[in-house]
Amino acid sequence: MKPNRLALASLALLACGLAGQAHADRIKLEFWTDSLKPRFDGYFATVKKSYEAQHPEVEVQWVDVFNENFETKLNAAIAAGKPPTLVNHDVPRLFKYAQKGTLIPLDSALGADKAAYLPNALSDLSFGGKLYGLPWYNNVNVLVLNGELFRKAGLDASKPVTSLDQELALAKTIKAKTGVAGLLPQLGQIDGIMLGQGLPLLQNGKAVFNSPRHVALIRKFADAYQAGALARDSLFADDNYQDSIKLYNSGRLAMMETAPTAAQKTQEDAHRIYAATVVQPAPLGPTRIVQGGYLFSWAISKGLPARTQLEAVKFARFLTSDSQQLAFAKVTGATFPSTHAALADSYFVKTSTGGGAIESSRIEGAKVARNIRTLVLTGVPNVADLKKSLVDNVEAAVTGRKDPQKALDDAVAFWNRQLK
Repeated sequence: MKPNRLALASLALLACGLAGQAHADRIKLEFWTDSLKPRFDGYFATVKKSYEAQHPEVEVQWVDVFNENFETKLNAAIAAGKPPTLVNHDVPRLFKYAQKGTLIPLDSALGADKAAYLPNALSDLSFGGKLYGLPWYNNVNVLVLNGELFRKAGLDASKPVTSLDQELALAKTIKAKTGVAGLLPQLGQIDGIMLGQGLPLLQNGKAVFNSPRHVALIRKFADAYQAGALARDSLFADDNYQDSIKLYNSGRLAMMETAPTAAQKTQEDAHRIYAATVVQPAPLGPTRIVQGGYLFSWAISKGLPARTQLEAVKFARFLTSDSQQLAFAKVTGATFPSTHAALADSYFVKTSTGGGAIESSRIEGAKVARNIRTLVLTGVPNVADLKKSLVDNVEAAVTGRKDPQKALDDAVAFWNRQLK
Protein backbone atom coordinates (compact mmCIF):
# COMPACT_ATOMS: atom_id res chain seq x y z
CA MET A 1 0.00 0.00 0.00
CA LYS A 2 1.38 3.38 -0.94
CA PRO A 3 1.99 5.75 1.96
CA ASN A 4 -0.39 8.66 2.29
CA ARG A 5 1.49 11.79 1.17
CA LEU A 6 -0.54 13.99 3.50
CA ALA A 7 0.29 11.74 6.44
CA LEU A 8 3.99 11.81 5.56
CA ALA A 9 3.93 15.59 5.34
CA SER A 10 2.22 15.82 8.70
CA LEU A 11 4.81 13.52 10.26
CA ALA A 12 7.60 15.61 8.78
CA LEU A 13 6.08 18.80 10.15
CA LEU A 14 5.64 17.18 13.55
CA ALA A 15 9.29 16.04 13.57
CA CYS A 16 10.45 19.51 12.64
CA GLY A 17 8.28 20.98 15.34
CA LEU A 18 9.65 18.62 17.96
CA ALA A 19 13.23 19.31 16.86
CA GLY A 20 12.58 23.03 16.98
CA GLN A 21 11.04 22.73 20.43
CA ALA A 22 14.03 20.67 21.64
CA HIS A 23 16.40 23.33 20.32
CA ALA A 24 14.36 26.07 21.98
CA ASP A 25 14.49 24.20 25.29
CA ARG A 26 18.29 24.04 25.28
CA ILE A 27 19.96 25.98 28.09
CA LYS A 28 21.95 28.89 26.68
CA LEU A 29 25.18 29.74 28.48
CA GLU A 30 26.66 33.02 27.29
CA PHE A 31 30.09 33.58 28.79
CA TRP A 32 32.18 36.73 28.44
CA THR A 33 35.96 36.95 28.37
CA ASP A 34 38.18 40.01 28.54
CA SER A 35 40.31 40.71 25.44
CA LEU A 36 41.16 37.09 24.56
CA LYS A 37 40.32 37.20 20.85
CA PRO A 38 41.73 36.24 18.39
CA ARG A 39 44.61 34.42 20.08
CA PHE A 40 42.41 31.95 21.93
CA ASP A 41 39.78 31.31 19.26
CA GLY A 42 40.94 27.72 18.85
CA TYR A 43 40.92 27.00 22.57
CA PHE A 44 37.37 28.26 23.09
CA ALA A 45 36.10 26.52 19.96
CA THR A 46 37.35 23.28 21.50
CA VAL A 47 35.74 24.18 24.84
CA LYS A 48 32.38 24.73 23.15
CA LYS A 49 32.56 21.52 21.13
CA SER A 50 33.64 19.42 24.10
CA TYR A 51 31.10 20.77 26.57
CA GLU A 52 28.16 20.64 24.19
CA ALA A 53 29.06 17.05 23.27
CA GLN A 54 28.96 16.10 26.95
CA HIS A 55 25.82 18.18 27.61
CA PRO A 56 23.55 18.07 24.53
CA GLU A 57 20.89 20.07 26.38
CA VAL A 58 23.27 23.06 26.57
CA GLU A 59 24.23 25.68 23.98
CA VAL A 60 27.46 27.54 24.76
CA GLN A 61 28.08 31.01 23.33
CA TRP A 62 31.43 32.77 23.76
CA VAL A 63 31.53 36.59 23.69
CA ASP A 64 34.85 38.42 23.94
CA VAL A 65 34.78 42.08 24.99
CA PHE A 66 37.71 44.48 24.67
CA ASN A 67 38.97 45.56 28.09
CA GLU A 68 38.28 49.28 27.75
CA ASN A 69 34.60 48.62 26.91
CA PHE A 70 34.06 45.72 29.30
CA GLU A 71 32.37 47.44 32.22
CA THR A 72 30.29 49.72 30.00
CA LYS A 73 28.86 46.76 28.11
CA LEU A 74 28.45 44.66 31.22
CA ASN A 75 26.60 47.43 33.04
CA ALA A 76 24.28 47.86 30.05
CA ALA A 77 23.54 44.13 29.92
CA ILE A 78 22.81 44.04 33.66
CA ALA A 79 20.54 47.11 33.41
CA ALA A 80 18.65 45.48 30.56
CA GLY A 81 18.09 42.37 32.65
CA LYS A 82 20.19 40.27 30.28
CA PRO A 83 23.54 39.73 32.01
CA PRO A 84 25.96 37.13 30.64
CA THR A 85 25.69 33.81 32.42
CA LEU A 86 29.39 33.68 33.28
CA VAL A 87 31.80 36.60 33.44
CA ASN A 88 35.61 36.57 33.29
CA HIS A 89 36.67 38.98 36.09
CA ASP A 90 40.02 39.98 37.52
CA VAL A 91 40.13 40.48 41.31
CA PRO A 92 39.37 44.25 41.48
CA ARG A 93 36.44 43.97 39.09
CA LEU A 94 35.09 40.86 40.82
CA PHE A 95 35.09 42.74 44.11
CA LYS A 96 33.28 45.68 42.51
CA TYR A 97 30.48 43.55 41.07
CA ALA A 98 30.21 41.41 44.20
CA GLN A 99 29.62 44.63 46.15
CA LYS A 100 27.01 45.70 43.61
CA GLY A 101 25.18 42.47 44.33
CA THR A 102 25.22 41.20 40.74
CA LEU A 103 27.03 37.90 41.44
CA ILE A 104 26.06 34.76 43.33
CA PRO A 105 28.24 33.31 46.13
CA LEU A 106 29.65 29.93 45.13
CA ASP A 107 30.62 28.27 48.43
CA SER A 108 27.57 26.02 48.70
CA ALA A 109 27.71 25.14 45.00
CA LEU A 110 31.28 23.88 45.35
CA GLY A 111 31.18 22.21 48.73
CA ALA A 112 34.16 19.91 49.29
CA ASP A 113 35.35 20.53 45.72
CA LYS A 114 36.82 23.85 46.91
CA ALA A 115 39.81 21.82 48.07
CA ALA A 116 40.86 21.30 44.44
CA TYR A 117 41.84 24.98 44.17
CA LEU A 118 44.89 26.72 45.65
CA PRO A 119 44.03 28.35 49.00
CA ASN A 120 45.60 31.68 48.02
CA ALA A 121 43.47 31.81 44.87
CA LEU A 122 40.30 31.18 46.86
CA SER A 123 41.30 33.92 49.31
CA ASP A 124 41.79 36.40 46.46
CA LEU A 125 38.21 35.81 45.30
CA SER A 126 36.52 35.83 48.72
CA PHE A 127 34.92 38.97 50.14
CA GLY A 128 32.98 39.21 53.36
CA GLY A 129 33.55 35.52 53.97
CA LYS A 130 31.96 34.45 50.68
CA LEU A 131 33.53 33.11 47.48
CA TYR A 132 32.37 34.99 44.36
CA GLY A 133 34.52 33.47 41.61
CA LEU A 134 36.13 30.19 40.64
CA PRO A 135 39.91 30.61 40.21
CA TRP A 136 41.13 30.33 36.61
CA TYR A 137 44.57 31.45 35.42
CA ASN A 138 47.18 33.45 37.27
CA ASN A 139 50.39 35.33 36.57
CA VAL A 140 53.63 35.48 38.51
CA ASN A 141 56.91 37.36 38.27
CA VAL A 142 60.22 35.66 37.61
CA LEU A 143 63.67 37.24 37.84
CA VAL A 144 65.36 37.42 34.44
CA LEU A 145 69.12 38.12 34.51
CA ASN A 146 71.54 39.09 31.76
CA GLY A 147 74.40 36.68 32.53
CA GLU A 148 76.84 38.60 30.33
CA LEU A 149 76.32 41.87 32.23
CA PHE A 150 76.59 40.01 35.51
CA ARG A 151 79.96 38.58 34.46
CA LYS A 152 81.21 42.02 33.43
CA ALA A 153 80.26 43.27 36.89
CA GLY A 154 82.08 40.36 38.54
CA LEU A 155 78.81 38.75 39.67
CA ASP A 156 77.36 35.24 39.35
CA ALA A 157 73.89 35.24 37.77
CA SER A 158 73.26 31.68 38.97
CA LYS A 159 73.54 32.67 42.64
CA PRO A 160 70.03 32.88 44.15
CA VAL A 161 68.60 36.36 44.68
CA THR A 162 66.29 36.10 47.66
CA SER A 163 65.26 39.62 48.67
CA LEU A 164 64.49 43.09 47.38
CA ASP A 165 67.50 44.41 49.29
CA GLN A 166 69.72 42.00 47.38
CA GLU A 167 68.18 43.03 44.04
CA LEU A 168 68.87 46.70 44.76
CA ALA A 169 72.43 45.96 45.90
CA LEU A 170 73.11 44.00 42.71
CA ALA A 171 71.61 46.82 40.64
CA LYS A 172 73.99 49.33 42.25
CA THR A 173 77.03 47.10 41.65
CA ILE A 174 76.08 46.52 38.00
CA LYS A 175 75.61 50.23 37.41
CA ALA A 176 78.96 51.03 39.04
CA LYS A 177 80.87 48.34 37.15
CA THR A 178 79.18 48.43 33.71
CA GLY A 179 77.33 51.74 33.48
CA VAL A 180 74.08 49.83 32.79
CA ALA A 181 70.98 50.22 34.97
CA GLY A 182 70.37 47.14 37.03
CA LEU A 183 66.60 47.10 37.59
CA LEU A 184 63.31 48.70 36.54
CA PRO A 185 60.89 48.11 39.43
CA GLN A 186 57.21 48.81 38.88
CA LEU A 187 56.89 51.71 41.30
CA GLY A 188 53.52 52.59 39.81
CA GLN A 189 52.39 49.53 41.79
CA ILE A 190 54.06 50.61 45.02
CA ASP A 191 50.94 49.61 46.96
CA GLY A 192 51.47 45.99 45.91
CA ILE A 193 55.21 46.21 46.63
CA MET A 194 54.47 47.45 50.14
CA LEU A 195 51.97 44.65 50.77
CA GLY A 196 54.45 42.10 49.42
CA GLN A 197 57.05 43.39 51.87
CA GLY A 198 54.62 42.92 54.73
CA LEU A 199 53.88 46.64 55.07
CA PRO A 200 50.14 47.36 55.51
CA LEU A 201 48.31 50.15 53.74
CA LEU A 202 45.24 50.35 55.98
CA GLN A 203 44.47 49.47 59.57
CA ASN A 204 41.11 50.07 61.25
CA GLY A 205 39.96 52.07 58.25
CA LYS A 206 42.91 54.47 58.27
CA ALA A 207 46.03 54.75 56.08
CA VAL A 208 49.17 53.71 57.94
CA PHE A 209 51.88 53.59 55.27
CA ASN A 210 53.99 56.39 56.77
CA SER A 211 55.60 54.25 59.48
CA PRO A 212 59.40 54.09 59.84
CA ARG A 213 59.42 50.75 57.96
CA HIS A 214 57.48 52.22 55.03
CA VAL A 215 59.77 55.24 54.93
CA ALA A 216 62.84 52.96 55.00
CA LEU A 217 61.53 51.11 51.94
CA ILE A 218 61.11 54.33 49.95
CA ARG A 219 64.59 55.50 51.02
CA LYS A 220 66.05 52.29 49.58
CA PHE A 221 64.48 53.02 46.21
CA ALA A 222 65.61 56.66 46.41
CA ASP A 223 69.22 55.61 47.14
CA ALA A 224 69.18 53.20 44.18
CA TYR A 225 67.68 55.90 41.96
CA GLN A 226 70.33 58.45 42.93
CA ALA A 227 73.04 55.86 42.17
CA GLY A 228 71.62 55.40 38.67
CA ALA A 229 70.87 51.76 39.46
CA LEU A 230 67.20 52.08 38.45
CA ALA A 231 66.20 52.56 34.83
CA ARG A 232 64.03 55.64 34.49
CA ASP A 233 61.80 54.67 31.55
CA SER A 234 58.25 54.40 32.93
CA LEU A 235 59.61 53.83 36.43
CA PHE A 236 56.40 55.19 37.98
CA ALA A 237 53.98 53.95 35.34
CA ASP A 238 51.15 51.62 36.26
CA ASP A 239 52.59 49.13 33.75
CA ASN A 240 56.20 49.26 32.51
CA TYR A 241 56.30 45.72 31.13
CA GLN A 242 56.97 46.73 27.52
CA ASP A 243 59.64 49.31 28.41
CA SER A 244 61.36 46.78 30.66
CA ILE A 245 61.59 44.28 27.79
CA LYS A 246 62.86 46.91 25.33
CA LEU A 247 65.62 47.98 27.70
CA TYR A 248 66.62 44.41 28.55
CA ASN A 249 66.61 43.28 24.91
CA SER A 250 68.83 46.21 23.93
CA GLY A 251 71.38 45.48 26.67
CA ARG A 252 70.43 48.54 28.72
CA LEU A 253 68.95 46.67 31.68
CA ALA A 254 70.56 43.84 33.62
CA MET A 255 67.54 42.40 35.46
CA MET A 256 63.82 42.15 34.86
CA GLU A 257 61.41 41.10 37.59
CA THR A 258 58.58 40.42 35.21
CA ALA A 259 56.09 37.98 33.71
CA PRO A 260 57.45 34.80 32.04
CA THR A 261 56.16 36.03 28.67
CA ALA A 262 59.08 38.47 28.58
CA ALA A 263 61.47 35.63 27.69
CA GLN A 264 59.47 34.96 24.54
CA LYS A 265 60.08 38.52 23.33
CA THR A 266 63.79 38.25 24.15
CA GLN A 267 64.08 35.08 22.09
CA GLU A 268 62.38 36.82 19.16
CA ASP A 269 64.22 40.13 19.31
CA ALA A 270 67.60 39.59 21.01
CA HIS A 271 69.12 36.17 20.28
CA ARG A 272 72.52 36.89 21.86
CA ILE A 273 71.02 38.23 25.08
CA TYR A 274 68.52 35.36 25.16
CA ALA A 275 71.39 32.88 25.02
CA ALA A 276 73.02 34.58 28.02
CA THR A 277 69.79 34.86 30.03
CA VAL A 278 69.44 33.14 33.40
CA VAL A 279 66.03 32.82 35.07
CA GLN A 280 65.32 32.52 38.79
CA PRO A 281 62.16 32.65 40.89
CA ALA A 282 61.39 36.22 41.90
CA PRO A 283 62.29 36.96 45.54
CA LEU A 284 59.41 36.17 47.88
CA GLY A 285 60.28 38.73 50.53
CA PRO A 286 59.32 38.52 54.20
CA THR A 287 55.68 37.65 53.47
CA ARG A 288 56.65 34.69 51.26
CA ILE A 289 54.23 36.14 48.69
CA VAL A 290 55.55 36.32 45.14
CA GLN A 291 55.01 39.54 43.19
CA GLY A 292 53.21 39.70 39.85
CA GLY A 293 50.14 37.72 40.85
CA TYR A 294 47.01 38.74 38.93
CA LEU A 295 44.25 36.17 39.12
CA PHE A 296 41.39 35.84 36.66
CA SER A 297 38.22 34.01 37.58
CA TRP A 298 34.78 32.90 36.46
CA ALA A 299 31.79 34.48 38.20
CA ILE A 300 28.10 33.70 37.77
CA SER A 301 25.48 36.39 37.38
CA LYS A 302 22.64 36.76 39.86
CA GLY A 303 19.04 36.49 38.69
CA LEU A 304 19.40 33.58 36.27
CA PRO A 305 16.64 30.94 35.99
CA ALA A 306 17.33 28.10 38.44
CA ARG A 307 18.03 25.60 35.65
CA THR A 308 20.46 27.99 33.94
CA GLN A 309 22.23 28.83 37.20
CA LEU A 310 22.73 25.15 37.98
CA GLU A 311 24.24 24.55 34.54
CA ALA A 312 26.35 27.71 34.83
CA VAL A 313 28.01 26.32 37.95
CA LYS A 314 28.75 23.08 36.10
CA PHE A 315 30.25 25.00 33.17
CA ALA A 316 32.37 27.19 35.48
CA ARG A 317 33.70 24.07 37.15
CA PHE A 318 34.44 22.61 33.71
CA LEU A 319 36.37 25.74 32.66
CA THR A 320 38.39 25.66 35.89
CA SER A 321 38.89 21.89 36.02
CA ASP A 322 42.40 20.43 36.20
CA SER A 323 42.39 19.38 32.55
CA GLN A 324 41.06 22.70 31.21
CA GLN A 325 43.38 24.81 33.37
CA LEU A 326 46.35 22.78 32.18
CA ALA A 327 45.22 23.01 28.55
CA PHE A 328 44.87 26.79 28.79
CA ALA A 329 48.29 27.15 30.44
CA LYS A 330 49.84 25.21 27.56
CA VAL A 331 48.16 27.51 25.04
CA THR A 332 49.43 30.66 26.77
CA GLY A 333 52.82 29.13 27.52
CA ALA A 334 53.36 31.54 30.39
CA THR A 335 50.39 31.57 32.78
CA PHE A 336 49.75 29.30 35.72
CA PRO A 337 46.72 27.23 36.75
CA SER A 338 45.08 27.61 40.14
CA THR A 339 44.34 23.98 40.94
CA HIS A 340 46.70 21.70 42.83
CA ALA A 341 46.65 18.87 40.28
CA ALA A 342 47.17 21.05 37.19
CA LEU A 343 50.10 22.89 38.78
CA ALA A 344 51.69 19.56 39.72
CA ASP A 345 51.72 18.37 36.10
CA SER A 346 55.10 17.51 34.57
CA TYR A 347 54.66 20.43 32.14
CA PHE A 348 55.73 22.72 35.00
CA VAL A 349 58.70 20.70 36.21
CA LYS A 350 60.17 18.76 33.30
CA THR A 351 63.00 20.30 31.31
CA SER A 352 63.83 19.51 27.71
CA THR A 353 66.99 19.86 25.65
CA GLY A 354 67.33 23.41 24.37
CA GLY A 355 64.33 24.71 26.34
CA GLY A 356 66.21 27.88 27.20
CA ALA A 357 64.89 30.87 29.15
CA ILE A 358 61.29 30.38 28.02
CA GLU A 359 61.09 26.95 29.58
CA SER A 360 63.09 28.10 32.60
CA SER A 361 60.62 30.94 33.16
CA ARG A 362 57.72 28.51 33.25
CA ILE A 363 59.49 26.10 35.60
CA GLU A 364 60.89 28.77 37.94
CA GLY A 365 57.54 30.53 38.07
CA ALA A 366 55.77 27.27 38.93
CA LYS A 367 58.09 26.77 41.90
CA VAL A 368 56.52 29.74 43.66
CA ALA A 369 53.06 29.70 42.06
CA ARG A 370 51.42 28.42 45.24
CA ASN A 371 52.59 31.61 46.93
CA ILE A 372 50.81 33.93 44.49
CA ARG A 373 48.44 36.57 45.83
CA THR A 374 46.83 39.38 43.88
CA LEU A 375 48.14 42.33 45.87
CA VAL A 376 45.69 45.08 44.96
CA LEU A 377 43.72 47.56 47.01
CA THR A 378 40.01 46.73 47.23
CA GLY A 379 37.12 47.67 49.49
CA VAL A 380 37.69 51.42 49.64
CA PRO A 381 36.10 54.27 47.67
CA ASN A 382 37.96 56.27 45.04
CA VAL A 383 40.72 53.70 44.65
CA ALA A 384 42.16 55.44 41.58
CA ASP A 385 42.50 58.78 43.41
CA LEU A 386 44.08 57.14 46.46
CA LYS A 387 46.58 55.25 44.37
CA LYS A 388 47.51 58.32 42.32
CA SER A 389 48.25 60.29 45.49
CA LEU A 390 50.48 57.50 46.80
CA VAL A 391 52.38 57.03 43.52
CA ASP A 392 52.81 60.78 42.96
CA ASN A 393 54.27 61.23 46.44
CA VAL A 394 56.51 58.19 46.11
CA GLU A 395 57.79 59.56 42.79
CA ALA A 396 58.59 62.88 44.47
CA ALA A 397 60.46 61.05 47.23
CA VAL A 398 62.42 58.66 45.02
CA THR A 399 63.48 61.39 42.60
CA GLY A 400 64.63 63.67 45.44
CA ARG A 401 61.92 66.33 45.21
CA LYS A 402 60.48 65.48 48.64
CA ASP A 403 61.78 63.94 51.82
CA PRO A 404 60.41 60.36 51.98
CA GLN A 405 58.79 60.90 55.39
CA LYS A 406 57.10 64.10 54.21
CA ALA A 407 55.93 62.41 51.00
CA LEU A 408 54.30 59.49 52.80
CA ASP A 409 52.81 61.79 55.45
CA ASP A 410 51.19 63.84 52.69
CA ALA A 411 49.79 60.75 50.98
CA VAL A 412 48.45 59.34 54.26
CA ALA A 413 46.75 62.66 55.03
CA PHE A 414 45.09 62.64 51.62
CA TRP A 415 43.94 59.04 52.03
CA ASN A 416 42.46 59.66 55.45
CA ARG A 417 40.55 62.72 54.24
CA GLN A 418 39.09 60.61 51.44
CA LEU A 419 38.35 57.62 53.66
CA LYS A 420 36.23 59.71 56.04
